[in-house]
Order: sequence, then C-alpha cells, then structure tokens
Amino acid sequence: MLPESGAQRTLALVTLASSTGKGIFLTSGVLYFIRVVELPALDIGIIFSIAGFVSLALGVPFGHVADRRGPRAVFVASLLVSAVATAAFLLAHVYWSVLLVVVLATTAQATLLVARGPIINDIADGRPQELRAYIRSVTNVGIAVGAMTAGWAAQADTVQSYHRLVLLNCGCFLVAMLLAFRVPRTKPVVAPERGGRWIALRDRPYLAVSLIDGVLSIQYRVLTVALPLWVVGATTAPRWVISAAVVLNTAMIIVLQVTFSRRVDTPRRAALALRRSGWAFCAACAAIAWAAGSPPWAAVALLGAAVVIHGLGELWQAAGGFEVSNVLAPQHAIGQYLGVFGIGMGLAESFGPALLTWLCVGWGKPGWHVMGVLFLAAGLTAPAVVRWAESTRTRYAPEAGPPAPNPALRTEAV
Repeated sequence: MLPESGAQRTLALVTLASSTGKGIFLTSGVLYFIRVVELPALDIGIIFSIAGFVSLALGVPFGHVADRRGPRAVFVASLLVSAVATAAFLLAHVYWSVLLVVVLATTAQATLLVARGPIINDIADGRPQELRAYIRSVTNVGIAVGAMTAGWAAQADTVQSYHRLVLLNCGCFLVAMLLAFRVPRTKPVVAPERGGRWIALRDRPYLAVSLIDGVLSIQYRVLTVALPLWVVGATTAPRWVISAAVVLNTAMIIVLQVTFSRRVDTPRRAALALRRSGWAFCAACAAIAWAAGSPPWAAVALLGAAVVIHGLGELWQAAGGFEVSNVLAPQHAIGQYLGVFGIGMGLAESFGPALLTWLCVGWGKPGWHVMGVLFLAAGLTAPAVVRWAESTRTRYAPEAGPPAPNPALRTEAV
C-alpha cells in the first residue's frame, strides 16, 4: 500500500493533500461563486472556460521553466500559488477579481502536473510507470475525500460553511507545499545546441500522439456529463445509478491502476493499451445507448456493464498515456513535452462536455454510436502513430547533454 522509498512516500503524501484540495475546488468552486459571490451561472461558466484555456497556453512555458530551473522549484511554487489563489476567493466579490483568482488557481494546478512528471521519473527507482499509476490512485483518493468534504458545505449551504471550506482548501495546499520541500531536487539538464528552444511544439509525431490521447480523454466526461443526462432523460433506470457509476469508476481506478500499468513499460505496449481503450470505450457507449427503452432492471444491468467496461478503458488509456508521454520526450525537455501532451487532455476537458451533450444527448442512440466509433478510431490509430513517433526521436528529440554544472544544487531533500 506504500511505496518503498522515502521520496516516493513524500510525493504520495503531497499528492494526497493537494488532490484533496483539488477535489474541494472542483466540487464546490462553482457553488461558492454562485451562492456566496452571487454571480450568474453563465458568468461562472465563462470564467472557468477562460481559466482552462489560459492554463493550456501556459503549460508549455512553465514546463520549459521546470526543465531549465529544476521541477521541484516549479512544483513548490505551484502549490504556493494554489494556496494563495484559493485564499483570495474570500476577497473576490466582482467578476474581474473572480476571473483573476480562478485563472491563478487553475493554472497553478495544471502546472503542478507538468512539474510532477519529471520528479516521478527521477525518484521512481527505474519503475516510473508503476509510480505514476500509484500516484494516480492516490489522486483519486484525494479527490474523492475532497468531494465528500465539499458535500458537507453544499448541504449546509451557508456563507460560513463555504468560507470554512475555502480555508480548508487553502490549508490542504499549504500542507502539500510544506511536504514538497522534502521531495529531492532534480538537476536541470543542458539542452543540446540543435533542436531549438520550443522543440516540443514542432514535434509533429508527438503532437499527433497527444491529439489521439486528447480524443480518448473525452471519456473523462462521459460518466460525469453525458451519462447523468442520459439516465434522467432517456432511460427508466433509477437516478441512484448516476452516483453509483462514479463511485464504481473511482474504486476501479484506485484499486486496479497500478496492476494495469505495471506491464505497460514500452511504447509498443502503451500503443496496444491505447488501442484496447478505444475498443472498450466504443463498447461502453453502445451499452449505454441500448439502455434507453429497456426495462428498469435491464437498463441498470446495461449501465452497470457499461461503467465496468468504461473503467477498463480508462485504466488502459491512463497507462498508455503515461508511458508514451514520458518515453517519447527527451530528458532535457520533458517538462515542456508534458506541457504539450496536456494540451490534448485540456482541449478534451474544454470541448468534451459540449460534444457529448450535442451528440449523445441531443441526437440520442445514433450519437452514442458515433461517439463510440470516434473513440475506436483514435484507439486503432494509436499503434501506427506511436511507431512514427519512435522512428523520429533522433530528429525531433535529440539526446540531452550532461547535467548542468551547479555545485550548490544538492539532490537530497532539504
């Protein structure tokens, strides 16, 4: 249940604290600004969309900073900014101030993920895939704890309860920041002269892999956006199925992610995992579509099967995405490359809800099948695109030089 090394355990604790704060933010952020600040729901939606696009745009530059200055400094700074921005919710009372604090909080949390990747590679003792899977399981635990905590404030629905929740959220990030100082420093790597400064943005094969993973990442909104609307509007299934689906999916990720990721340790195996995820998402979409018009017991059975199959696809996709995003990136620019890889998922997070609502809810059964075919096409394309990316690594991702000379920089925790 615990990693072997002290550095890995520290990173797990940092992840648990920060993801608890993220769970609180994701669950109650919108409610806070609607109920306490009293902004219209449409304005809040626009604010969070703007924040999402800003965090995407800044992911690559902040990743470059992590490569050149060391990821731990960026890691700690992102946690500090998350804490400050969250606390500033208490001072935001008009549209522009809310926009500023939400942009800061969202960008800081996105930067946290970009900086954490190189740290995982450095402290993984030769098994980065397994550690990444473990950290993802811990992340799901933290988000679940944060969501349950936020549920208390939503139930009380008072200004005082929301204010306390903001302070608790800030405290989670502060605890994570203090723990992050015990994470070992990683030495920056000197970039080779050839290749240019923003090589990740010109690496077409890597961009293609990121796009495929982005299409597959639309699945993250199937259970939280499309399925609830489908259950309520098109099936005879009881509404408790909606929450049960999220609980079952979260439990599968927490329990099985390490197991599924352990053998996905090469680009070829990662590509096959992405292909399997495409098949799984396609089958899950079909099962969800067939639930419409079925008797209640059959609808529950079909939806339950769909959630399990969808969960298997998510496990495969996460394992495959972890591997290709890191292995295909050069060590001297891994932060920059992870910033690029995050663009695909970020676009899926931004456009996925609208696409799913339009196709699956607006069009109905045919829309679910079209969405399934889109998932399948992305998965089937993955092996060929990953092979292309592998064959061009010497061109787009030249080997890094020796570590940057810096005698003052120590590798042990402080």
